[in-house]
Amino acid sequence: MVAVLATVFVGAGLLGGAGPAGAGPAACAAGNPLQPTAELFATDNTATITDPEDQRLRDQLAGFELAVGAITVRHIGLPAGSTLVSGVFWSAERQQATYERSRKFHLACVDSAELRRIADQVRTQFQQESVLTFERLAPNSPGVDAVTVTVAGVDVRRFRDGLAADAVARERLVGGSVTEANALILVVDIADMELARRFVTGLGGAWDSASLQYGDREFVSA
Repeated sequence: MVAVLATVFVGAGLLGGAGPAGAGPAACAAGNPLQPTAELFATDNTATITDPEDQRLRDQLAGFELAVGAITVRHIGLPAGSTLVSGVFWSAERQQATYERSRKFHLACVDSAELRRIADQVRTQFQQESVLTFERLAPNSPGVDAVTVTVAGVDVRRFRDGLAADAVARERLVGGSVTEANALILVVDIADMELARRFVTGLGGAWDSASLQYGDREFVSA
């Protein structure tokens, strides 16, 4: 799919010439237009799921992946694949964990404005309260306010139980996403990095500093 869409970009002149302001080559990674410059975490689910055995949590979201890819292309971005994840979020109102099947989308050739527009269309089209975005930035960039980290060895149940048992972690971290290979993906505020490290290592996870990606986090809502 990525190769096909890259061909479309070349045909439109977006990987080799001028495109709309803030899009196309100006927003691509230097020397590699297929390298992701941002992530978008989203789902098409609108139900509240509290049972980890709910069959909706087995959905592969193949159609949703194609739909978000199409939205990205319409906004002059390039889909660079996605990762199927199971989200776990703590509901302060219900005092329990909620679950959702979602995808972490890797987007190339998008800047902050395009990323926000893509997220807002995904939010509107799939009736979501908000969509989480993460724009990759250099660690010393003034726009950095968060990091993503991937922690091996943490499954959905272990993460859910850990949040339920740790009032500080569930208030500050709120939730996270777990891949099919039991790797926990967290998007955390810079100020909460040490808290996140202690929390996941306490769950038996392997904190990997090499996986840290610095950037700007935003919850795009109405």
